[in-house]
Parts: sequence; C-alpha cells; structure tokens
Amino acid sequence: MVNSQVTGGACASRSCAGCGGRIADRFLLFSMERYWHTRCLKCSCCQAQLGEIGTTCYSKGGMILCRTDYIRLFGHTGACSACGQSIPASEMVMRAQGNVYHLKCFSCATCRNQLVPGDRFHYVNGTIFCEHDRPGAALLNTHLQSNPVLPDQKVS
Repeated sequence: MVNSQVTGGACASRSCAGCGGRIADRFLLFSMERYWHTRCLKCSCCQAQLGEIGTTCYSKGGMILCRTDYIRLFGHTGACSACGQSIPASEMVMRAQGNVYHLKCFSCATCRNQLVPGDRFHYVNGTIFCEHDRPGAALLNTHLQSNPVLPDQKVS
C-alpha cells in the first residue's frame, strides 16, 4: 500500500476502487494495482481504515484485510500448519495454539481420525492427539523436561 500526496491535477482522471467516485483528495492510496480514497480502503472484516492503521494490507479470496484479521483467519503464513498447503479464503479452518489447519488436516497423529468441534484433544510438543490416543504417562514424563505438554483442550 502506498500513500501518495497528489500535486496539481494529477488525479483528475483517477477513480476510487472502493466507491467508484473521482479522487480529488489531497492524499490517495495505491494498493492492489488500484487507487483508493483513504476512507475507502477498509478491512473486509473489521472495517478499519487501512491507511490509518498501518502501511500494509493483505488480499486473499477477494477480501482486503488488516494484518490482525489476516493472521486471525489464515495464520502467520496463510498455510495449514499440518500439510503446509495454502488455505483458501472461503475454507473453514480449525485452530489450536495459534496454528491454523484445514479441516481434513486437523486429525490425531496416531489414529488419523479427523477432530471436529466438540472433540477433546491433547496438544503435545506441537502434535495433536485425540482423547483416546494421548501418549502414555511414561512418554509424557520424558517430554516434560524439555517439551511443553499443554492441558486437555476442547475444539470449539
């Protein structure tokens, strides 16, 4: 996103990608190969005016997003934490410990059963286990010294 000051009549022929109106403001934004009034370039989720909150915006699946909403929806990379593949903007996701997963990838590492909202799971050293396949106490004790074991969690 570039915030530019317009001098003279340079913007007379430019129209805003948001509202379609002529841009006659002193400042305009250039993002995604289009020009915007500063008031029109908004996050599709929270409606924050992107020119007011930073110099970066994100675009995915036809949505324009602020950094906070992009990370909330797609994680830090926009990729599934299990398979590494991109997550389409229209796809539902599962989340655990700040990671984002495709629905099909949010599964027990032992039995490979897919976990759904309402299922209890265990997150051990970055690995997801269903309630029945939680590693045994002996295995947990060996991990406790150097790897975090987080308490039971419930998919919501």
